[in-house]
Amino acid sequence: MIDTGTVGKTRDVGWQIGVSTTLPYPIDAVWSLIVGDPSLWLGAGSEIPHDKGVQWQSDDGTTGELRSRHESDRVRLTWRPSTWSHDTTVQVAVQATPAGTVLRFHQERLAGPGERQQQRGHWQAALARIERALERSTGTA
Repeated sequence: MIDTGTVGKTRDVGWQIGVSTTLPYPIDAVWSLIVGDPSLWLGAGSEIPHDKGVQWQSDDGTTGELRSRHESDRVRLTWRPSTWSHDTTVQVAVQATPAGTVLRFHQERLAGPGERQQQRGHWQAALARIERALERSTGTA
């Protein structure tokens, strides 16, 4: 339930942010890229586990644990940069549409409005990196 007095804050998961875009590519291409090259959104050196509860880490020290993975649908995991004192939960999801594929990032349990704004920029940049990678891989750049 949304706290109507504060945009981005809920009673259940605290501060959250969501960003999305529709990409003009088939869902299989988008899914393959986000799970095959998670460095585009999780950081260099990262790999997405297949099994719930398995830990992951990127080269910059960001860590987490896989919560769920549903092929060609979504990945849900905890996400904690090395400079943070708390875990957050990130979900990346794909959905086929007539125009291509909607790609969504949603992050919850953020520390406050400043962190929410910071993460908005982080996920918007990740969407841009993914779109550029798709353009390169399909020759549409």
